[in-house]
Amino acid sequence: MRGPKKGDVVKKRLVKLVVNFLFYFRTDEEEPIGALLLEQCRVEREDDQAFSIAFLDEAERKYLFECDSQEQCLEWIDSIVKASYEFMRKNLIFYRTEIQRLTGKDPLEQYGISDETRFQVNSAVQPISKET
Repeated sequence: MRGPKKGDVVKKRLVKLVVNFLFYFRTDEEEPIGALLLEQCRVEREDDQAFSIAFLDEAERKYLFECDSQEQCLEWIDSIVKASYEFMRKNLIFYRTEIQRLTGKDPLEQYGISDETRFQVNSAVQPISKET
């Protein structure tokens, strides 16, 4: 794994994923000192036990996370990728379309939300791969 560049600050933090926020804490405190909103970001594996998060509008900045094991690292990556609103929205649209194709019924119609723009198919949408 690449070490930090000269001038980079490395701090040990505990993290907690809540919906699409990654809260981070000092190891000796119960209140979070900050949070990352996990939207429009790229999660990449750096090595067996590390991954990074970079935001599309802030590509030069990368947050590096080190895990205790390779398995833990893969679980974090998978959970973070699935945490975004956009991931969930695209999957909802994909499965809505599949259910409608198989049954002929719109599963959202019974909830009165089938015409909402956020649930519309703009083009052929595929579920987001776990590898992204």
